[in-house]
Amino acid sequence: MAGMLADKNILVTGVLLESSIAFHAAKLAQEQGANVILTAYGRVSLVERIAKRLPKPVPVVELDVSDRAQLDSLATRVGQYAEELDGVVHSIGASPSDTLGGNFLHAPWDSVAQALHVSAYSFASLSSACLPLMRKGGSIVGIDFDSSLAWPDYDWMGVAKASLESVSRYLARYLGAQSIRVNLVASGPIRTMASRSIPSFDAFVDIWEKRSPIHWDENDPVPTAKAVVALLSDWFPATTGEIVHVDAGLHAVGA
Repeated sequence: MAGMLADKNILVTGVLLESSIAFHAAKLAQEQGANVILTAYGRVSLVERIAKRLPKPVPVVELDVSDRAQLDSLATRVGQYAEELDGVVHSIGASPSDTLGGNFLHAPWDSVAQALHVSAYSFASLSSACLPLMRKGGSIVGIDFDSSLAWPDYDWMGVAKASLESVSRYLARYLGAQSIRVNLVASGPIRTMASRSIPSFDAFVDIWEKRSPIHWDENDPVPTAKAVVALLSDWFPATTGEIVHVDAGLHAVGA
């Protein structure tokens, strides 16, 4: 039986460890029939080792989203493995330590600019870099964390996520004419490499334990990955500019 991503070519960014949401999105995409290509930031050999744990072998392409030259050459380099792309997963985010942990009022602009560049602007620059390979349209999906509230110690990363959400809406507006859908999956807190940089991550987990209507497992990235795969598929043909919450319903309830 063919999967929901049968014969689709999907580019997945952000795979670093097996705990990554991106790793499980890549794994599920393969299980649903997709041909997956990964990108790696700096640690190409590490990503290649982690990639061996996927069901099928995958190529790994180096990509630093803050490097214009790498973005400009991305379509050519990915094109060595796939003539066209049907989907792109943006699972990229970083914020210097001095922009987190309650330092909101004193964070220097250089650090804030880096957070916004890597975590928000890169959604647009990555999408633009992939456009030459998305001639038949497709789906671009980003990983989000709900920014409608101010979270403890999340500080400028929260602002970056708010920017990401706005970028996704503008991308949906400008790419719709090319039959490209753009959506975000707002995940609850997941214990990943990125979460280790958040000083109050355990406080996030405690909030979810107390408030979410259904149980949330911070060690299980699969529910989030499933939503990513669903949005990459043809089962959401008229959905764009949307934020799908996979957070056990916490976004919908008060204290």
